[in-house]
Amino acid sequence: MVDVMSFVSYLLNGISLGSVYAIIALGYTMVYGIAKMLNFAHGDVIMVGGYIVFVFVSTLGLPPLLGIFVAMILCTVLGVTIERVAYRPLRMASSPLAVLITAIGVSYLLQNLALLIFGANTKSFTSVVAIPPLKLADGQLTISGETMVTILVGIIVMVCLTLFVNKTKAGQAMLAVSEDKGAAQLMGINVNGTIALTFAIGSALAAVAGVLLCSAYPSLTPYTGAMPGIKAFVAAVFGGIGSIPGAMIGGILLGVIEIFGKAYISSQMADAIVFGVLIVVLLVKPTGILGRNIQEKV
Repeated sequence: MVDVMSFVSYLLNGISLGSVYAIIALGYTMVYGIAKMLNFAHGDVIMVGGYIVFVFVSTLGLPPLLGIFVAMILCTVLGVTIERVAYRPLRMASSPLAVLITAIGVSYLLQNLALLIFGANTKSFTSVVAIPPLKLADGQLTISGETMVTILVGIIVMVCLTLFVNKTKAGQAMLAVSEDKGAAQLMGINVNGTIALTFAIGSALAAVAGVLLCSAYPSLTPYTGAMPGIKAFVAAVFGGIGSIPGAMIGGILLGVIEIFGKAYISSQMADAIVFGVLIVVLLVKPTGILGRNIQEKV
């Protein structure tokens, strides 16, 4: 019975961690699906969101919900600024490597700014979740408040984002831009504004993901968003980059694989297992689980 409870506990922790990856991956997959570029600075926006909440909640003593709201607003502004200053001038560049290298440069810029402002020491992050843990099966299974909130937020975010894209005028504009920017512009769609909106939504979600990640794993450094950002990109590719449900499925599967790998195989090998599974999936289905096969015109 204890083994079953341990398995269920690991599964829930994996879904919780995977929900964080999924929320981050949604930002990656939206930006790639619409702007056809990889924003590798996205993981560092997570770190910025974590520091903003840390300052407002732990240092200034403001209510957690207010801190999260401020973090979402400031990360939204940061995301739109990054797109406007760093990426938009390079959108028509002859080589896609120009945007990729710029994204890496923005990532290092944000990390080093955080080092200058907050230092390299690890900050102890106070969880913003006030829900007490849930005990089941006579106390043999304990589900933390952070786990419950993270899974719930992941579901809500995916449902709301799917409805937004499929049911609103702005969402339809995003779909049109993702299909053909030139045709969308001829139809009167503001392509620059649509791409900026995509960055704004992705950056706001990154702030939420940063808060959830730091609440579950209560430490914060200038490099907090680096590895989760890479894993979220893996999750987006895993599920089919450009697909919102694919990002969610990929994130949850990635989180479950990572937690089970740490629990049953080796904590040191967990990351290698995650990337190994990605390689196998891409060998079998290069477009990812829910990715679409794209036929090139000759």
